[in-house]
Amino acid sequence: MLHTCLMLLALWPALLGPPAPFTPHGGEGTDGSEPVYRVQSDFDYQSIALALYQEWIELDLFHWGLATFSVKDFEAAGLKAEDRFLLEFMANQEVGHAKALTNMLGRQAPRQCSYNYPVRNVREYIDFCQKLTRWGEAGVYGFINHLNAREVGQILIQSITTEARQQMIFRQFEGLFPMPEWFEVGIPQSWAWTLLAPYISSCPAHQTRLVWQNMPSLRILNQPNPSRVHGERDWDETTGGYANTLSTANVPSEDDCLKATRQGERCEPAITNNRTHPLSYPGRRVFFEWDEPGKAIGPNNSYVTSTTVTHPEFAAWVTQLNVTYTPLHNVSQGIAYTIQPNTSTFEGDPAVNGTIFIALTDLDLYVTPFNLTMLNPHVAALGLYQAG
Repeated sequence: MLHTCLMLLALWPALLGPPAPFTPHGGEGTDGSEPVYRVQSDFDYQSIALALYQEWIELDLFHWGLATFSVKDFEAAGLKAEDRFLLEFMANQEVGHAKALTNMLGRQAPRQCSYNYPVRNVREYIDFCQKLTRWGEAGVYGFINHLNAREVGQILIQSITTEARQQMIFRQFEGLFPMPEWFEVGIPQSWAWTLLAPYISSCPAHQTRLVWQNMPSLRILNQPNPSRVHGERDWDETTGGYANTLSTANVPSEDDCLKATRQGERCEPAITNNRTHPLSYPGRRVFFEWDEPGKAIGPNNSYVTSTTVTHPEFAAWVTQLNVTYTPLHNVSQGIAYTIQPNTSTFEGDPAVNGTIFIALTDLDLYVTPFNLTMLNPHVAALGLYQAG
């Protein structure tokens, strides 16, 4: 039997027929067959529908900011006419993205909804934009290689790479270093839907309903605040919710990095800024508060948060290629803390950097970027952490 298998492996290239000129054997979709750009399975449909929900909110959010805040508001945040035009251009990009995904889904494609945004000024708005585009980007990276329809994945990757550039632009608008990571992170669909759904107020009748789980919210009580010179020192300075969007309400003038004069402390919009004081660091105590499951959420409050976890024991730091677990301490009635880990993706690349994801879990399950969904049954709450 072993001899027969070895013979078949040796003959495999001949059985497949000759490849195209200058093309090695193997690969998918290289036989000259005509590509079909439509979903092929329910998994495809639900994944692309989720991506379309994301494109619709980005289209609305970018236009909403331009319509809501005045020229004076934008200029007070250091954003000039050219920056506002770039924001408008990014909104126009979303028109094309939404159209492409709608065409691949067909008549049952989700339509644009009504939304709510946890922001009161331009700086909070830009912070929310960079976080929303982070989970939009990461959500697609998490499922794209699991699609049955590779042709659909091809169109999707050509749109999501644009969204990745948008996320970098918003970091630059916020005065953050544009790309402090070596690898971009991918997350499961349920994580992306968990983070997105709370900001959808209502949708048209008979809207496509998604199957993905909505997990309880994780609030980081000492979430680093990029609007401060010493962003690592703040306490309870977010607008709440899953995104943990920064709040500027209690930032004193002497710690406002937009008003700082020393190099390394200013955070005006720029191609790049290096901070003298890091937003977070290994060994930092990070304090959590999380919701119980059973909360009505999402479009028309028609979804309900759920988890099978009763007692979380770990914080899972999900970033780049890594999932690193740290134990929770002083766990009591939905409150705990942990210690930010000192870990690298490769030597010289701190894994916990940039805009990352933290999940509270009941198990330190070994997972990799390709099978991160295996962690879903063990997640008690989910949120975003501004590590850098």
